Amino acid sequence: MVSSCRSPPGLARLSIFLILGAANVNILRASEPALNQQPHSSDISHLPINPTNPAPPLAPSQVINGTTGTSNFDFQVTPAPPGFESWISPVVLPSPAQQGPSAWTSSIQRAKQFVAQLTIEEKVNLTTGAGVQGRCVGETGTVPRLGFTQPICLQDGPVGIRFTDFNSVFPAGINAAATFDKNLMFKRAKAMAEEFRDKGANVVLAPMTNLMRTPESGRAWEGPGADPYMAGVATVQAVLAIQSTRASACVKHYIANEQEHYRGGSGGTASSSNIDDRTLRELYDWPFAEAIRVGVDYVMCSYNRINQTHACENSKLINGIVKGEYQFQGVLVTDWAAAVSGVRTALAGADMNMPGFMAYGQPSEPNPATANSSYWGLKMIEAVNNGSVPIQRLDDMVTRVMSTYYKQGQDKEDYPRLNMMSIGQGTPEEQARLNKHVNVQADHYKLIREIGGASTVLLKNLNHTLPLKSPKEMRTVVVIGSDAGDNPRGINSCTDRGCNNGTLAAAWGSGTANFPYLIAPATAIQNYLMQANPTISYQSIFDNYAYNEIGNASVSADVAIVHVNSNSGEGYITVQENAGDRNNMSLWNNGDDLILRTAQVCNNVVVVIHSVGAVDMEAWINHPNVTAVLMAGLPGQESGNAEVDVLWGKVNPSARLPYTIARKRSDYPAEILYKSDMPVPQINYSEQLQIDYRHFDTNNIEPRFEYGFGLSYTTFKYDSLKIAKPTKARAQPSPPGPSSPQKSMSLNPSSSTPDLYENILSVEFRITNTGQLPGNEVAQLYVGFPAQVNEPPKVLRGFERVFIPKGQTKTVCLELRKKDLSYWDVISQSWKLPNGIFKFMVGSSSRQILLSDELEL
Repeated sequence: MVSSCRSPPGLARLSIFLILGAANVNILRASEPALNQQPHSSDISHLPINPTNPAPPLAPSQVINGTTGTSNFDFQVTPAPPGFESWISPVVLPSPAQQGPSAWTSSIQRAKQFVAQLTIEEKVNLTTGAGVQGRCVGETGTVPRLGFTQPICLQDGPVGIRFTDFNSVFPAGINAAATFDKNLMFKRAKAMAEEFRDKGANVVLAPMTNLMRTPESGRAWEGPGADPYMAGVATVQAVLAIQSTRASACVKHYIANEQEHYRGGSGGTASSSNIDDRTLRELYDWPFAEAIRVGVDYVMCSYNRINQTHACENSKLINGIVKGEYQFQGVLVTDWAAAVSGVRTALAGADMNMPGFMAYGQPSEPNPATANSSYWGLKMIEAVNNGSVPIQRLDDMVTRVMSTYYKQGQDKEDYPRLNMMSIGQGTPEEQARLNKHVNVQADHYKLIREIGGASTVLLKNLNHTLPLKSPKEMRTVVVIGSDAGDNPRGINSCTDRGCNNGTLAAAWGSGTANFPYLIAPATAIQNYLMQANPTISYQSIFDNYAYNEIGNASVSADVAIVHVNSNSGEGYITVQENAGDRNNMSLWNNGDDLILRTAQVCNNVVVVIHSVGAVDMEAWINHPNVTAVLMAGLPGQESGNAEVDVLWGKVNPSARLPYTIARKRSDYPAEILYKSDMPVPQINYSEQLQIDYRHFDTNNIEPRFEYGFGLSYTTFKYDSLKIAKPTKARAQPSPPGPSSPQKSMSLNPSSSTPDLYENILSVEFRITNTGQLPGNEVAQLYVGFPAQVNEPPKVLRGFERVFIPKGQTKTVCLELRKKDLSYWDVISQSWKLPNGIFKFMVGSSSRQILLSDELEL
């Protein structure tokens, strides 16, 4: 059987993108200090991932030539507190101007023509947010005299359009990752973006692509889990999908925004994420670089500091990497009230300050029009007039904003006009006049249900408990747990879902949305059973402490389906004393005891977990009466229906964990910093490359369930592994800098090695469905690097979800790019493909390796 490594029709696969050679622009070369200066070494076998000795002192500033003018502002390096002197981010000035690759040429020309007609005040009006009492969570000003009468509307969020009605709520980003299915990732983001577009929004504030550095991280549920390669794939699919609808995608939050405690913003204390150069590039920056490579329109800088400097004024990251090395052509927008300065933020490369005012809950909110209410606004006009911010920098900001608008054709008549007004904003009269209540849901509920089933991970299945017997063969079914039922106060009764009442289908914060409806598990199960067998005995118990009732109902039940959950969200809301980040990995609302009490009296207990991430299940996971466990994540509005599909076998589970579930909390390598007495709390990323499964593998720690784990109702066999060597000689790494333009599908140029994204190896193998049911199998490819480069034992570098009818065999072919087999060299400041023996491991999880081979490169 022969199969080629092709992309699905209509979808772009990560491996097919070639980078476009950079236009001539002066950026920092190898002599530039890295984000955190590393000691020099000519022998990579002696090169540590992170320096063991303090880094050499950095110059107070690093100045480069560019095209955005010269400032008279003295831009100083942000100092570090005693003991953290090696964690400093250098200054990179000025901010590189938009270069205009072919995909942007016409839109940039139009933008420049428009900008040339603007006054300084009008330019600032298009780059300073107009507050939060408008129609969107963020919007620009307008220029009525030139016919630009509708603001650019930026709206949350990652599971659906926020603060509206007649919209859908999709499965969370963590669920999309659990599918390990690029097609579903694309379809989900496209359907969601269609709803934004049809409401008239211009910018979708998604995808969220931060990693799950710690399991309790409050907003990790919005993103793709704990692996950078997975994050890169998921992010690319989301960006391509969103922008295929002509809405702009905004990848966030740049960068190392990995916890809610001390995240900063609105006067809150902003911690410093202290991270070495190699770790930044190989983990946290990886998905952002992938998004920029495929032409994302917006990048959002985060609240926190990185190596002492606030993200939105970190010129090394924005000017040096994002706009310099990656030559990002779009808009660098601040997170909401993340700007803590005016001139520094502008010179560092920020293009748009949202929502314009200084901080929430202070006199500057909501109107940023006055000099004392915004770091930009009138203060930016003054800064331009006095030479602190060059007029060329301001022109570049506005040109970037307008060119993305024109590139997507959002000025055309066929792009929907803004027809919404965010719920809770404006006066009742304005709401009545401006909110047209347009129904944008289409038939997206079908896709939401499909993804809900495809993202439900089967963790345990003793004696083939699942799929459950036909209802006609069952006498008694009991459904237990508050998580199985409706929120008694109403599905949208808690602001931004900031509570844990009823079933958990979306977590809390700005990343959530209003449910149009929510099918609770108990409702769906009861409907399914009664339609199939009207005489069946069915009971729901939503009180987690009703032990007598639970015992009486469960003792004679054919099956007791117990629902439990664990929640988290954004730090501006505290739920059950969890201030965004979870306080621990325990189940909420007495979940452990609920399971154990039920298992004492019923010998067939199926546990369904709705959770933002990993939970501690050691108290009950090995109980013989707990016969099956499903991790359903946050499945969105069709939650109950998707669960029924899996429980009774309409859907054969194929999902995999996009994170590791440990046996105990101390097995994870990193902690949330919950308390600090320092004026600027310091969070050292001392685990470096060793997060999640990488750490478990390196230290031979046995997890409860490893990254990539998930069971099926059928069985599969792998064989016939083949690795194809490169068809041409390996290109040697070249120093970073301008190179000759290459034909490319990328919408942004790059100054990296021209062949970095070329496919250099293919890994082919066969999978046979040896069971009695058709099903999807998720094949995963892990790579082990030559020992001298100090990579973890294995890293994910490919995956494919493949449907295989029973008894049939399919061939899978995964392609590897040069970048996938390279490491970040801190000396040359470039990706290098090392010489040596690589190990290629194929399996059904990070620990179920079924095929392996070695190849010397």
